[in-house]
Amino acid sequence: MDPLSNVLSLLKPHNYLSAGFEAAAPWAIQFPDQRQGIKCVAVTAGECLLSVEGVTEGAWLGPGDFVLLPSGRPFLMASRGDVAPVPATSIFSPAQPGRVTRINDGGDFSAVSSRFGLESQHAGILLKALPPIVLIRDERGEAGLRWSVERMMQEMREPRPGSFLVLQHLAHLLLVQALRLYLADGAKSVGTGWLFALADRQLSRAMNAIHEEPGHRWTLDALAARAGMSRSSFAERFRQVVGIAPIDYLARWRMLLACDRLENTDDTVSLIAPALGYESEAAFSTAFKRIMGCSPRSYVRDRDQGWAKETEDKDVSLSLAF
Repeated sequence: MDPLSNVLSLLKPHNYLSAGFEAAAPWAIQFPDQRQGIKCVAVTAGECLLSVEGVTEGAWLGPGDFVLLPSGRPFLMASRGDVAPVPATSIFSPAQPGRVTRINDGGDFSAVSSRFGLESQHAGILLKALPPIVLIRDERGEAGLRWSVERMMQEMREPRPGSFLVLQHLAHLLLVQALRLYLADGAKSVGTGWLFALADRQLSRAMNAIHEEPGHRWTLDALAARAGMSRSSFAERFRQVVGIAPIDYLARWRMLLACDRLENTDDTVSLIAPALGYESEAAFSTAFKRIMGCSPRSYVRDRDQGWAKETEDKDVSLSLAF
């Protein structure tokens, strides 16, 4: 499985709200804190101003523009910057998702939005790799992205049996397509993290190797060979782009996989350790405690008591890697 599919599968993104709205000027909507998750907005007609709390400059969005908001911060959408906003809770009904809401009878502007929650305790591995606003312009005319958006709007305007399930699948497709486009523009992006390595032609080969065979006993030389680089050049470039050394990234990815198996299966350490490339349970447990801050036994015991969230808040687990 490729790295992006690996990470998304591990994080288990759940689309729990998709909706559309049409508006006629003047209008302005203030959206609340989105909590931990990702908000996606696609403009199908008209223009609007997008402003995200904590981001200095707003952005004007037009037809075909797509935005990912992974920070969970409150944001504003408006026909103009001088219009007094109304809270989104007074316009949209959570009891009726998958519908098109009209403001001022609609006509000038329309958009589709989806909100994703991330079920994994380690959602930061994706959210921290993305800037507060990921803006994707329709410069290349990506038919797949447009098709998904248009199909979602059609399902909302003309609901039929199975529409809820269709919207769920289309929303996931939209999220993956948007992240693909973001990676395709990786050369223009500035940042540090695993996601940026996927946009690098040579580093992506090593990333694919790690994610395809996490239990293989990878060495720095072997990963450098996969990337088609010398050992020293590979190590320096990987650290520069990803933020940590290749072998450290491998170890931390293995621990994420281990956490997932400890949380969601009955697998014991004796099964998990060799599957992830460790010669003994002791070696695995030592690595787990070094990276996760506790033993595998303690992780299993305390996972339902909020330990995993507390360690994420303290950036114990993967702040450097992701």
